[in-house]
Amino acid sequence: MRVQVAIIGGGPSGLFLARKLSLANINCIILEKHSREYVLSRIRAGVLEQGTVNQLRQANISAQLDRVGLVHHGCQIADDRDSIYVNFQSLVGNSVMVYGQTEVTRDLYNALEQSDIDIRHNAQDVSLAGIDSDSPTITWKENGITQKLTCDYVAGCDGFYGPSRNMIPSDIKQEFLKSYPFGWLGILSETPPVSNELIYSRSRHGFALASMRNPNLSRYYLQVPKNEHPDHWNDNRFWDELKKRLPDHAADTISVGASIEKSVAQLRSFVCEPMAIGRLFLCGDAAHIVPPTGAKGLNLAISDVHYLFEALQEYYYEKSCAGLQNYSKRALKRVWKTMRFSWWMTNLLHQFPHQDSFEKQIQNAEFDHLKFSEAAQRLLAENYTGIPY
Repeated sequence: MRVQVAIIGGGPSGLFLARKLSLANINCIILEKHSREYVLSRIRAGVLEQGTVNQLRQANISAQLDRVGLVHHGCQIADDRDSIYVNFQSLVGNSVMVYGQTEVTRDLYNALEQSDIDIRHNAQDVSLAGIDSDSPTITWKENGITQKLTCDYVAGCDGFYGPSRNMIPSDIKQEFLKSYPFGWLGILSETPPVSNELIYSRSRHGFALASMRNPNLSRYYLQVPKNEHPDHWNDNRFWDELKKRLPDHAADTISVGASIEKSVAQLRSFVCEPMAIGRLFLCGDAAHIVPPTGAKGLNLAISDVHYLFEALQEYYYEKSCAGLQNYSKRALKRVWKTMRFSWWMTNLLHQFPHQDSFEKQIQNAEFDHLKFSEAAQRLLAENYTGIPY
């Protein structure tokens, strides 16, 4: 078997790349370790940058998003002393869309079915070879039988634990990692959201986030110790703690109910350089992880795909390798800018263990600066709605 582009990983970045390639008549295959049901069961963030929404529309997979997605023109940032409304629309003329990553993934699956894209689920023991040659090879096991293909290029969209990043030699690869000393305990509940837009709240009890998936499905998060287990939190304990951390106007009006999903996410910042070696190109979590504070994970993966697709299209249509040779450098510029913003949001809003009085005062000063400076709010709005590609 031979294809032009082999995509390892069938999450949103792999599926979206396949969609864009199919529209450009560049043939590809997707190798996904898990079943389709497993991929669709993963609960992830649901805030889409303006650029991500535009990308999905250009790929003709936005019909459902445009029907049910929730446009947010701003967000609220609060602490124990006050609350700030950051109006994205008036500050930078952009907005964000609340639409779950699971729904984006489902829309991509539906679109790819119509294009007859070859998606191999349950592809086990994926192995790459010859990425420095003109014909990289990939082997995997499917129903216990070893399969093999050759290709022109490989897109590593296989997440943090996939095999792609490990193909970059250790004497070339640099990995930058910062682990945060807390996690996020998140729940889904079939209750109306407490607010029409997101509330980020920093309190003496810790961080909280009030979000949503749709008008009848709420998503809430609490900062918890790094190794906390969700089973330690029954629903009553969660709601009581959430009310302590949200602004009074939200705590007094929140609708509580039984959780339908509960999990703890660890927070870390991670970047791998370079994002390409030979004929292998990394996208999404295979190359970088951001803390969820700025809602950037999926959005950053989409921008990676945008850069890689443009480079592949340039190669197949114009016979130029310039875009592919520049992919890593181009993508990393946006990665590090986004990493900075997510790090800044995380430091602004969380309580850190062993935080001294100076650091607490700096947090207060940062909050006050944001409150009284339109320039500071504009910078936040620009980054939150998405810096240009």
